[in-house]
Amino acid sequence: MNKSILSFFLLFTPLFLVSQVNQRDEKKEKEAETIKARHDQYQIYTIERDTTFVDTSLTIQSEYKYNYLRKDTFGLLPFANEGQSYTVLDFGLIQNSPYPEMGFTSKHFNYYAAEEVKYYSVATPITELYFKTVMEQGQSVDALISVNTSEQFNFSIGYRGLRSLGKYINQLSSNGNFKFTASYFTKNKRYKANFHYTGQDLLNGENGGITTLSDFEGEDPAFRNRPRLQVFFTDAKSFLKGKRAFINHEYRINSKATDNNLIVHHQFNYETKYFEFNQATTSTRIDQVEFKRFGETLVGTSVNDQVDYDKMYNQVAVSFKNKLLGNVRVFAEDYFFKQFYGEERIVNNLVIPNKIQNRINSIGGQYFYSASKLKGSLLINQAITNQTFSQLIAQASYQVNEKNSIAFQLENISKLPDNNYILNQSNYINYNWFNSFKNEKINTFSVDAKTQWATASLKAMVINDHLFFSDDIPVNNIQIVTPKQYDKTINYLSVTVSKEFKYKKWALDNTLLYQSVTQDDPILNVPQVTTRNTIYYSSHFFKKAMFLQTGIIFKYFTKYYANDYNPLLAEAFVQNERKIGDFPMLDFFVNARIRQARIFLKAEHFNSSFTGNTFYSAPNYPYRDFMVRFGLVWNFYQ
Repeated sequence: MNKSILSFFLLFTPLFLVSQVNQRDEKKEKEAETIKARHDQYQIYTIERDTTFVDTSLTIQSEYKYNYLRKDTFGLLPFANEGQSYTVLDFGLIQNSPYPEMGFTSKHFNYYAAEEVKYYSVATPITELYFKTVMEQGQSVDALISVNTSEQFNFSIGYRGLRSLGKYINQLSSNGNFKFTASYFTKNKRYKANFHYTGQDLLNGENGGITTLSDFEGEDPAFRNRPRLQVFFTDAKSFLKGKRAFINHEYRINSKATDNNLIVHHQFNYETKYFEFNQATTSTRIDQVEFKRFGETLVGTSVNDQVDYDKMYNQVAVSFKNKLLGNVRVFAEDYFFKQFYGEERIVNNLVIPNKIQNRINSIGGQYFYSASKLKGSLLINQAITNQTFSQLIAQASYQVNEKNSIAFQLENISKLPDNNYILNQSNYINYNWFNSFKNEKINTFSVDAKTQWATASLKAMVINDHLFFSDDIPVNNIQIVTPKQYDKTINYLSVTVSKEFKYKKWALDNTLLYQSVTQDDPILNVPQVTTRNTIYYSSHFFKKAMFLQTGIIFKYFTKYYANDYNPLLAEAFVQNERKIGDFPMLDFFVNARIRQARIFLKAEHFNSSFTGNTFYSAPNYPYRDFMVRFGLVWNFYQ
């Protein structure tokens, strides 16, 4: 027996010792990698190669970005429940593509667009967890894990989930956004690729807003219980679902990188979307008067409108890179889309087809130049098919020194109308149309200056043939919204100035937006002044184990004819019957950072009970009441 035990130890002890040595060596190597890993080895970048780094600091910008969209939402006014639409206060935030999109734009604030997806390169695996409480019965979470299996290959998996019942009747938000990304390059970086897949579904209860504004604005304490306020719809809902496969890759013809490189590029984007508006009961009753908010229906007393959208985009490009002259690229694009309903129908003696589809081809070129302090680019793109568009973007930036820089951009775009301006089918009679509109022409000039004194930007736009939605019957609780085209010129100007003042541990952060519109008719409506001012205190505590920030955020915009919201079309529409604005929004926050964990606590709109019930996100949609919300963002490094 003793011999057997001795033989066992003699046989397996060397293996055990080797295993222990290997484990210790691997542990030391991992510790060394962790020690050596620098902040700039945790990179986040877009398909345009705009690069940032994983940020675990706690600044006032962390507070501004701690929201469902995970970005600074200055210029956007959220609706009462998380995961609903937003009112656009800053018209300059709207991005224009020359290609026709699906439409239903109010459902896309929470939808990952292709250019918004981020890619990663990390020295060690990282995980980020976001959590935030919501208005009622639910939570908001956003989780991401990113891993480099080698220096050359990275993948990430992320999921953003939300469920919030809301404070008002029929206001549920239940959303899910899944994304998978992968990045790869060969050892000699001759081939590079970025791929992503997204699957997204966004469900919202659509109550159409409150019916009796005097109940909300009055002093009756019974209506502090928001479910007591009558809404237009108690069983309507909208649903947007989308899937996308995307790849952007390139191959260098030269076997080795030199001062002169020839590179072939290819980008592919295939996306499907589905939108549905469902409503079991179309009638609403106010003071014993029954009516249909969106007019009469074609069949029955219920509505189930559905539309599908398919898009396939290919771009093939060849670029020549020279160290002195810059980068010249020529490209060709193929864009196919189809938007389709169930079947063709005849409404009011008009034939409404069941689909629109087209293939658009374009050719173009780009030039990039980069020197020590000067950078510039020029993009020209022109469609060569029957449905035509054009686009020209010229950019230049100059870095004066570390604290001062200036950038210019000139954009001229002839944009094809989005599909829901052209075709719409609905069980509501007045929401059926088949139109022919001109291209929108938008000329934009902008200047952005970052200086040691302040950050400022100016944007000037000249808009012709502007497309918009408006209400044809803005009385008696009836809402018949249709698309229109404005045949006159609109001139838009905005100036934004930001400046932070610091004194010891105190700071005052200010952002002011001024907007002006010149037009013959009130089509493009914006608040003249929008401001956000934050006074806060920052300091370390507990022997610098915790960093804390606390302060008050003041938000305000002047009164104006804000666009209303139509849930049937999931679009904002122009109205000139009722103004909103001119109410303060005060938030008190206490945020703390402990290592890589950032904890957030906020009393939102705490002044709502004593500054009057006149706060709205849209003419029939109240803004958020006072509530206390909390959560965290936690980064793990492995």
